[in-house]
Amino acid sequence: MLFLVISTPRPERPSSMTGSRKKYWRWIDPKLESHQCRWVYARTGRGAVALFDVKSNEELHALLNEWADIIPAHFELYPLIDAAGAQRFLGGGRVKRQSGRKASKS
Repeated sequence: MLFLVISTPRPERPSSMTGSRKKYWRWIDPKLESHQCRWVYARTGRGAVALFDVKSNEELHALLNEWADIIPAHFELYPLIDAAGAQRFLGGGRVKRQSGRKASKS
């Protein structure tokens, strides 16, 4: 399951967060190496954007809690479908909804 995560940290003085920011990069490095996090970019000013590839919502929840323990932030989450998956979905037909009945594939 792919999730795009955009963090917006609490407004703190940047100089007071230097240690936490260094700790964040040490925390994310093994996730990049294992491909649990496919990539991460620092945002201009403050925050980060990361693409996580996880097996469950619970795994993502644990990662976000760990991240927030290092740098308290608001997170925007966007579930994603990779390009191949989106094309498979489009090639498989549409789902028709009928009143009072289960959806059927055409």
